[in-house]
Amino acid sequence: MAPTTSSALATFSVELGEEFTPEWNRIDGITVDGNRVTVDPERYFFRLENPTWLVIPWEKVRDELLTTVERTDTAVEQLALDFVRAHAEQTSDPARVLKIGYQVAAHIFRDAYLNEPDLDITPAMLKALRESTTIMALNKVELNGHISNVGPCWFFPIATEVVYGLPRKEAEALDELYHGAWFNEYRRRESILAHAALGGRLVHGCQAQPSMKGGCVLAYGTDLDGFRADLEAFDDVWTDRILAMRP
Repeated sequence: MAPTTSSALATFSVELGEEFTPEWNRIDGITVDGNRVTVDPERYFFRLENPTWLVIPWEKVRDELLTTVERTDTAVEQLALDFVRAHAEQTSDPARVLKIGYQVAAHIFRDAYLNEPDLDITPAMLKALRESTTIMALNKVELNGHISNVGPCWFFPIATEVVYGLPRKEAEALDELYHGAWFNEYRRRESILAHAALGGRLVHGCQAQPSMKGGCVLAYGTDLDGFRADLEAFDDVWTDRILAMRP
């Protein structure tokens, strides 16, 4: 299924740190073979207008930012923003974006959290979150709030219905975990610092309650009103196209 608007980008592949669920092949434009993920942009993206992204090498974020401590005069968001301004670079290599996206996801949704007594989570849920949010790294929103790059994994709870065969209630539970129950203050701070590797901060598409609208890493200073308006305008069209990929 061709994107509504497009910018030339060749098919690309990347090898990631774990084997991906083979049923990702149900999503148009994605081919999974073990830990190798291939994306055909012509088939995957609903909208592809600006195939450039801001990134910072994960190793630099891991070694220099994740260990920093919030101070009385500098909030954690300011630490992340300063780091992005100092170290982010633009790339037109989507394979690099996916690799960094996976490194961020593998850190935030790591198996060590299975031992957290306050989290009702399973290994399968963590894996679904890692895989989905890795591919979500390809999404992009411009500073004026316009969504320039979007594919099925923007709406990752709906994509998980297709990939994992989850009933709607389980997909909604995964969405709720992603948006709300996952985060306490420690994990919220960790998420802010980790997402600097993707050039910004995670902004949820859902408002007030989980509603399967996913999210995107937005640059600091992005117009959120414009973002919400663009998402609302196309939400039903895009989600219907994802659900049509069910076997």
